[in-house]
Amino acid sequence: MTIPIKSKDGILRMREACAIAATVLEHLKTMVRPGITTQDLEEAGRDYIARLGAKSACFGYQHGSRRYPAHTCISVNEEVVHGIPSFRRILRDGDIVSLDVVVWHQGYVGDNACTVPVGQITAANEKLLLVTREALDRGIKQALVGNRIGDVSAAIQQHVESNGFSVVRDMVGHGVGSSMHEPPEIPNFGRRGSGDKIKPGMTLAIEPMVNFGGYRTKTLSDGWTVVTADGTASAHFEHTVLTTEEGPEVLTKPRCSDIASYHISA
Repeated sequence: MTIPIKSKDGILRMREACAIAATVLEHLKTMVRPGITTQDLEEAGRDYIARLGAKSACFGYQHGSRRYPAHTCISVNEEVVHGIPSFRRILRDGDIVSLDVVVWHQGYVGDNACTVPVGQITAANEKLLLVTREALDRGIKQALVGNRIGDVSAAIQQHVESNGFSVVRDMVGHGVGSSMHEPPEIPNFGRRGSGDKIKPGMTLAIEPMVNFGGYRTKTLSDGWTVVTADGTASAHFEHTVLTTEEGPEVLTKPRCSDIASYHISA
């Protein structure tokens, strides 16, 4: 399939959608603490997205016969992605929680995610978070015009596996733009020099999903929540990146003025 190349207007709209998504994510990060529920975070995210004039791209997203029931994806510990928020899920000291925020704004999508500690976490989980974030950075650095998607994938895989962790293989990064999922697929494993050639004007959601144990996953009976098959912890970091002749540009940067002016009690 042809990879969409964004026009100047499309890039401007992508910048705005991504700034909103990043601003919401940054706010949710500040709320994470022991005792808060994932539903508290969901409602804060829902309200903040609306306040900034956007809509959740997750809410109602259809996969098969199921529609995703929340405005954010919040995944705790062994949950890899697509965790459904709940008042029953209370964050506790030592947990790690992945926050995934995707918004629609003016016809375009902004997509980003990160995993944050809840209180004091183990040194092993600190390393998991650090390595996953570093893998994202290394993948982004390979999103160069003239490179190939496999260069991004291989950089992520090499860093993760050299640190003793594994990359999830059942789910991948992807193009993003007027749809949440566009070509190309961006696996977190692969061979350098393989895959589609990177051209200026692509917008790519690069998102390493890294497991403490094995790479295998399974989906829970809710049809959405993906967990590690062996029950070990998982981390997830994601940015939307624009490819340019000057190098990759991260679009999912928060607008700090919006964060400072918006407060939610929980």
